[in-house]
Amino acid sequence: MLIKTPQNCEYFRVLDKTLICELLHPQREIKDLEMNFSIAHAILKPGESSLSHKMKASVEIYYILEGKGLMHIENEKKEVKPNQIVYIPPNSAQWIKNLGDTDLKFLCLVNPPWKAEDEELIS
Repeated sequence: MLIKTPQNCEYFRVLDKTLICELLHPQREIKDLEMNFSIAHAILKPGESSLSHKMKASVEIYYILEGKGLMHIENEKKEVKPNQIVYIPPNSAQWIKNLGDTDLKFLCLVNPPWKAEDEELIS
C-alpha cells in the first residue's frame, strides 16, 4: 500500500515557477505503479503567478483545493475556486494567478506523466 501526503513531500520550483511536490509519479516511486499519469500538489503564494507555458505533448488537469485564482488558457481566462477542475489541452498556452490573500493550492494531473522536457515557457 502506498499513501502519501503533501506534508511529507519535497517541494521544488518547476520551469513555470510554480512550487510543486510530486505526490505520485510512476517512474519515481520505489515500486512500479501501473498508471499513465502523474499527480503533483502545487502552491502559489498570494500575488504569485505561474509563467506562461505549455505542455507540448501532455494533457493537464488542475483540481483547485484552496484559494482563488485566474486561469488563462490561450485567449480565455476564468476565475477558479475550490472543487473546480480545469482541463488544459496539450500544446496550449497557459498560466494561473493567485487572486486571493491565502495560498492557492491545486492538484496537477498530467497524462502522460510529467517530464521537464515536455514543458516550454512562452515569451
